[in-house]
Amino acid sequence: MRNLLDAYAEVAGPDAIDQLRQLAAPLRGKKIVHVNSTRTGGGVAEILNRLVPLMQELGLDTSWEQIAGGDEFYRCTKGFHNGLQGQSVSIGESLQRAYEEANARHAEAHRESLEAADVVFVHDPQPALLLRHCPRRRGKWVWRCHIDISRPHRPVWKYLRPIVDEYDGSIFSLAAFAQPLSHPMYLVPPSIDPLSEKNVPLERAEVEAVAGQYGLDPERPTMLQVSRFDRFKDPVGVIEAYRLVKAFVPSVQLVLAGGSATDDPEGDAVLAEVRAAAADDPDIHLLVLPADAHRTINALQRAADIVLQKSVREGFGLTVTEALWKGKPVIGGDTGGIRLQVVDHHTGFLVSTPEGAALRIRFMLHNRAKMEEMGAKAREFVRENFLLTRHLREYLALIVALISGNGERIVLN
Repeated sequence: MRNLLDAYAEVAGPDAIDQLRQLAAPLRGKKIVHVNSTRTGGGVAEILNRLVPLMQELGLDTSWEQIAGGDEFYRCTKGFHNGLQGQSVSIGESLQRAYEEANARHAEAHRESLEAADVVFVHDPQPALLLRHCPRRRGKWVWRCHIDISRPHRPVWKYLRPIVDEYDGSIFSLAAFAQPLSHPMYLVPPSIDPLSEKNVPLERAEVEAVAGQYGLDPERPTMLQVSRFDRFKDPVGVIEAYRLVKAFVPSVQLVLAGGSATDDPEGDAVLAEVRAAAADDPDIHLLVLPADAHRTINALQRAADIVLQKSVREGFGLTVTEALWKGKPVIGGDTGGIRLQVVDHHTGFLVSTPEGAALRIRFMLHNRAKMEEMGAKAREFVRENFLLTRHLREYLALIVALISGNGERIVLN
């Protein structure tokens, strides 16, 4: 059976794989630990599910841990997430105490591996406090922030900043997302895995079968947004845009497909709001999918005529990348990491309102040739910039730099 790296060479090219092997050669046997808060649901888990095995195949001793807690822990960390993205939140002392206790428990259970690691990647706020519980750590610790903290709610950032400032470095997806910190800061955009169930090519029959399973009429135009039921993803705004389009294109149908992550306690409340907004419209299909419905999402993205990601705040938006990879120009919110992917009028359109989204949807439905041209550009743009091999290359380069010191020039023998 061929290894993973050979399979990626067919998509990303052999040169990309040669670069990975060269970067990994001096790192063989180095102990790398990733820590986040969930193994399923959300873009971070999706990335780590394939990034970790690839690092292992390259000879790095790589492990992946998940911090866990009770209801108060997740309510606290969701408050951190919302607050870092600019929402005014109030986090009580009991929630903060639950957060601190969960980090202390995880550190107690995993201290030996964490302190022995050469590099520890701590993803987002949930496990950020682990560093303070590992005073004898011998390696470098990096805080990887996947969200937009450009305009945080000040009380939340006042609490978290002294914690993350103690790290040896931090990683952001875009320069615009970062806050000033006293350590080195790095930029590494996220990526998609072209070989995952969510992104591999599918036979037309399978795409049609999935569309039929959910009651979609293949003869009518389909709008799709795939995302967690989260207010920052603006699913209610998507419904508003759909209704504006329907006044001119009565045959249009809308799919809102998503689920929730184990670390998001607000998903059910947002889903209830979306159901209320959809009312009894038979052409709005709300699909609550399990976390492992990757092939279903793949088929829905391929079946859609119009793909949206109308977020009002977005760390990056891997669903945008997935759709672009499938040759679908995306109508995306003019925010965060969507701007990095949707090149206005080339790989899709950036919009700020339901009215703006509706205007662009109508344009694309009436200009199929233009949509195909933009879709071809979109796929190539992802190939060049947002595949997992590029992401791994930048992580390996960062590890080499951290371990070898801060010299201006690093030579790989």
